[in-house]
Amino acid sequence: MLYAVFMSPSSPHLPASPDPVGEPALLEIGLAADDEPCLRADAARNRARLLEAAARLVAEHGPAGVTMEAVAAAAQVGKGTVFRRFGDRTGLLTALLDHTTKQLQADLMSGPPPLGPGAPADERLRAFGKAVLRWSVAQLELHLAAQPEPARRIAHPSHRVLATHVTILLRELVPEADCALQAQALMGYLDPALIHYLTKRCDMPLERLEAGWSDLVARVTGAAGAPGPR
Repeated sequence: MLYAVFMSPSSPHLPASPDPVGEPALLEIGLAADDEPCLRADAARNRARLLEAAARLVAEHGPAGVTMEAVAAAAQVGKGTVFRRFGDRTGLLTALLDHTTKQLQADLMSGPPPLGPGAPADERLRAFGKAVLRWSVAQLELHLAAQPEPARRIAHPSHRVLATHVTILLRELVPEADCALQAQALMGYLDPALIHYLTKRCDMPLERLEAGWSDLVARVTGAAGAPGPR
């Protein structure tokens, strides 16, 4: 549970992670999450062609309409080509979702503040959560279809780059905390399955989730002005 990571005067001193991460490492992780940058030019073109076909199917039929067979037919290639490139349907959908994260990652690394560098860490952390919430809500069905296995999703480079970004900001704000662990707890608030439940099942507006993120950041980092218990 998220409240387990909140700091209090009686909290024990927690050591910093033995592998401190900075912006250069975040950039390296971001490259690792990229669309296989070492592919040959012809292979890269084929991969882009398959992703464009998958994107058209999502636009026309939703994620449920994206199968390996349908993508192969739309791209006019053999089904084996799609399997060789992406492994399975989850790999294909994850690659398509990764394609949409590039702008978000670019904004984190070099975009304007407060999402990008140049703003205080607490402002950047609040802006980060709101940006991820909006990005997730905009393509929620694709998120859910691409992430059926929690362990696979958490281990994926696209998740790692976002969690690493949160870890970097937390180390500036609460260096005495176990920032790598707290970052994962904060990322749990931004889980697409939870966002789907809160917005679709509980009818919570996005603005409430954004306000809740700002409140959570204030409580975790001990920022002044956090509202009292309700």
